[in-house]
Amino acid sequence: MKSKFRHVALIGKYHTSFNAGTSAPTDVMRDTLMKISSFLLTQGCEVAMESETALHSGISDLPVLDVAAIGAHCDLGLVVGGDGTMLGIGRQLARYGVPLIGINHGRLGFMTDIPLENYEATLRPMLQGAYEEDHRSLMHAKVMRDGECVFDALALNDVVVNRGGTAGMLELRVEVDGHFVANQRVDGLIIATPTGCTAYALSAGGPLLHPSIPGWVLVPIAPHTLSNRSIVLADQSEVAIEIVAGRDASANFDMQSLASLMRGDRIMVRRSQYRVRFLHPRGWSYFDTLRNKLHWNEGVV
Repeated sequence: MKSKFRHVALIGKYHTSFNAGTSAPTDVMRDTLMKISSFLLTQGCEVAMESETALHSGISDLPVLDVAAIGAHCDLGLVVGGDGTMLGIGRQLARYGVPLIGINHGRLGFMTDIPLENYEATLRPMLQGAYEEDHRSLMHAKVMRDGECVFDALALNDVVVNRGGTAGMLELRVEVDGHFVANQRVDGLIIATPTGCTAYALSAGGPLLHPSIPGWVLVPIAPHTLSNRSIVLADQSEVAIEIVAGRDASANFDMQSLASLMRGDRIMVRRSQYRVRFLHPRGWSYFDTLRNKLHWNEGVV
């Protein structure tokens, strides 16, 4: 059977695709991308390389498309890398509705969930239409200063307000839908989506949220008051975090964008109109992913 997807964009882990101290592309990543592209061609797909991936991998014998062109012309994005790679391209392609499949060439792989060693056997039925579709909401965050927007970003995992490395605690005013919640003295504060609940929020003691739950979790980092606990919010809410006191504060969006903050700045977070479309192998389960990645049941007979 021919592939259900005619035009496939191949996106690689290009931001770490260079050997340390050299200017030569990493042979392993380049060879991996070429093998996967050859496989896709055998399945009847037309394959293009994402422009940054092509530039940094040294691959020049495939058509090259930037993100906007992928959104206009491709009906599938195949991501080879780790969750960071998927986060980056997922935010960019969400507005175009292009579905994404992830092949794990990183470490944990919560979103890039197909093992590299048997990608052909897993991909073949998926390309023919045997897959599970999984939609993940994005957050739209703005940094407001004196009534002006000074920074604007999307986040798939989380928005994090953090203190500086040598600074003391922050005092943050938290509001939800314009209602005052609390002033918190903390090292930082995380607003995480269900996708991001297995990232920084989990390390800070936050709960896990199933991806189907239309919610966010607000997680304090090292709070001064032990009664200051994580709280689950509806993702229809707008959350505002104001810098009341503290030096060298910053805001991170999926840990890939950074905005330095000043006293009085307000970080406004609401649900984006865009969602990321993930495709998983038929029979995929979120609980299987948790069990495998978090090593549950190890040692249990």
